[in-house]
Amino acid sequence: MMNEGTKPSTISPRDQDPLRLPIQFVKGVGPRRAEILAKLGIETVSDALFFFPRSYEDCSRVRPVNQLEEGTVQAVVGVVEDVESRVLRGGQTVVGVLIAGEGGYVRAVWFQQPYRRDYFREGQRVMAVGKPRRNGLIWEMVHPRVIVLGEEEQPKLAPLPVYALTEGIQQWEMRKMIGRVVAQYSGYLEEVLPEKILAQQRLLPIQEAVQQIHAPSDQQQIQAARRRFIYEELFILQVALALKRYQQITSKKSPILRLTPKIDERIRRLFPFRLTAAQDQAVAEIVRDMEQPIPMNRLLQGDVGSGKTVVAVYAMLLAVANQHQAAMMAPTEILARQHFQTINQLLEKSRVRRTLLVGGLPPQERSQILRQIAEGEIDLVVGTQAIIQEEVKFHRLGLVVIDEQHKFGVRQRAALKGAGEEPHYLVMTATPIPRTIAMTLFGDLDLSVLNESPPGRKPVRTYLATSDRRSQWWEFFRKKLREGRQGYVVVPLVEEGDEEVRSVVATYEELSRGELAGFRLGMIHGRMSGEEKDKVMADFREGRIDVLISTSVVEVGIDVPNATLMTIENAERFGLAQLHQLRGRVSRGKHPGFCCLFSDSTSPESRERLKAFCSTTNGFELAEIDFALRGPGELLGTRQHGLAPFRIADILRDSDLVLEARRNAWDLVREDPGLARPQHARLRQMVLRRYGKSLSLADVG
Repeated sequence: MMNEGTKPSTISPRDQDPLRLPIQFVKGVGPRRAEILAKLGIETVSDALFFFPRSYEDCSRVRPVNQLEEGTVQAVVGVVEDVESRVLRGGQTVVGVLIAGEGGYVRAVWFQQPYRRDYFREGQRVMAVGKPRRNGLIWEMVHPRVIVLGEEEQPKLAPLPVYALTEGIQQWEMRKMIGRVVAQYSGYLEEVLPEKILAQQRLLPIQEAVQQIHAPSDQQQIQAARRRFIYEELFILQVALALKRYQQITSKKSPILRLTPKIDERIRRLFPFRLTAAQDQAVAEIVRDMEQPIPMNRLLQGDVGSGKTVVAVYAMLLAVANQHQAAMMAPTEILARQHFQTINQLLEKSRVRRTLLVGGLPPQERSQILRQIAEGEIDLVVGTQAIIQEEVKFHRLGLVVIDEQHKFGVRQRAALKGAGEEPHYLVMTATPIPRTIAMTLFGDLDLSVLNESPPGRKPVRTYLATSDRRSQWWEFFRKKLREGRQGYVVVPLVEEGDEEVRSVVATYEELSRGELAGFRLGMIHGRMSGEEKDKVMADFREGRIDVLISTSVVEVGIDVPNATLMTIENAERFGLAQLHQLRGRVSRGKHPGFCCLFSDSTSPESRERLKAFCSTTNGFELAEIDFALRGPGELLGTRQHGLAPFRIADILRDSDLVLEARRNAWDLVREDPGLARPQHARLRQMVLRRYGKSLSLADVG
C-alpha cells in the first residue's frame, strides 16, 4: 500500500519508523517549537498527520477593494505596483507589496520573512487572500496567501485549513509545518481498512484522505476525507466491540439457567402487581439469554420509574431457582441499601437467603458474610464495589446485575465477571441513551428497553424560577407539607469534601430558621458514615423527616412514594440527565409531583436547556438534547468508561455511519473471528493498540 513516489529521500537515523519520528526533527520545527506543539498533543510525525483542521476558510470570495470588510477571509485580484523591504528599529524586517485592485489598493505585509521580497516584481498579476484590516486610508493584509496569476487566468483557490492553536504558534506557521509533514511523510501511511470496506463504503484511501483533509482542492474533497476518517474511527471501535462479544460467546461458558412454568409462577407470585408489557418483553429477552451456555451481556435501559429493579429481581430469582447465586452491585451505599430494602420487601415470604455487603461493616460481621458467600449459604448479595474485592469468593455465581453501568469503569466490570465461574451479566441504567450512543459506548451488550411506566404513576409538574419567585414557591411547598406530603431540597455539589458539607449544612440552617421553620428537616452529605446516611433515609422513608436536604446523591434509585416536592438550587449546574433523575424521585406514588428549578443564570445555553427540561418529561427526548449540548463523554463518563476519545467522529451527528460501521464490523468478525488473515493484520494491530487494554481484549490472533 506504500506510495513509492512520495517517500522522502532521507530518513532520520534517530527513528527507524518515519511516522514515529519526533516532530522536532522535521525541517523547520526544532526543539523550541516542538515544546509548543506538544501542548497540542503533537509529538511525532504521525500526530501531525492526524491533527485534523477544526474548520476551513472559504477563499473563493473575490471582492473589489472598496467592498472589503474587516474580520473575514476575502480575496483580492490585482497588479503589483510596488515592492519594498525595510528593517525596523529592533532589527525586525518588514516586506510590503502594494497591489492595485478593482476599486482601490491593498498592501500585503510580512514580518520577519525577508525572502518574500524576491517573490514579487512590478506588473505581476496576483490574488491575495487573507483578513483585511484598515490602516489609515489603505487596506492591509498581514501574512496573506498570495498566488501569481497568468494574464487571463481565472482565480481559483482551494479552502484553507484552520487548526487549533496554542500560545507561541500562529495559524500560518501551523499550516506550513503540517503542509511540509504531509508532503514528506504521508507516503509512509499504510492502509488499515480492508479493501472490501473501502470499495463498499466508497472511501478515500488513507494517503489521499490525509492529503485532502489538510490541503483540500474543494469542499467535496473535504467531505470525502472527513467521511473516511469518521468512518474509520467508528469502524475500529465497532470491530473491537464485535471481537469482545465474539470472545465472550465462543471462549466462555456460563451456566444454563432454565425457566420452567413452575419457576415463572413462583417468581411472579412474589410481586404484588402485574408486570407491564415492556417488563414482560425484557424478562423474555433476559430468560432467552440465561438459558444459553454463553454469558448473557445485556443492557437494561429504562426511563425513571419504569420498573427496572423488578426485572432485575426476576432474573436474580431465576438464577437462585437454578441453584446459583446472584449479585447486584450499585454505585453508592445509599442505593445499595435502597435496593436491598426493596428486595427484602419483595422476598418477605421467600426462602431466598440474602445479604448486604458494603464497606465499613464490622470485621466479624464481614468475615462471616464472606464465609457464607464462599460456602453457598447466601443466594443473593447486594452491595457496592465491596463485592469486587479480592477476598470475595462466590460458591456458584450465576448472575451479576450492575446498576447505573456508566458510573463504573470497564475494568470494574471485568473484575466482577471474573468472580467465581463465568456468570451471566445484566447492566441497568436509568439514564436514557439514544440508541446509536448505546451501540457505541455499550456495543458489546445486547439492548432491552423499558419504554412505559407502571400504571398509576402521576405526572410531575416542573417550573423554572428566578430568585424573585422564591416566596411563592415556599408558600406552596409548606402548604403541601401540611397536607402530609414530603419533599427534597437539592443543592449542587461544589466539590467533594468540605465544600459539599458546607453547602448542604448552610442550606439546612438557612431553611430551618427561615422558610421551613417548624418542619422536621434532615440532611445527607458525603462526610456522613453509611450508618448515619442509612438512619436519615430510614427516618425520611418512615415519615419522621418532612424535608431531606442533600446533594445529587439522591439522584438515582431513592424511592419514597410520599415525597412529591422537589426544590433544585442552581439548576444550571446539573445536566439534563441528572435533573431528570432527580425529578424521578417525586413521581413514585399516587400523588402528583411538583419540581421547581431555581436558576439566576443569564447564559442563553443554560436557559435553553432548563426550558427544554420543563417542557417534557420524556427521558429519551431530554437525552437527545443533553447529548447534543454536552456530548456523551461528560454525561456517561466516557473517560471512566475507558474508551479512547474520538478525534473527528461524533456519535450523534454521525449516527448513520455508526450503524454502517457496526454492520460491517460484525460481518468482518464473523468472516475472520480472530482477524488472523494477512489482509487484516494492520487492522488487528490498530484495534489492539487502541482498545486492547480498555476492553480487556485478549490477543485476538
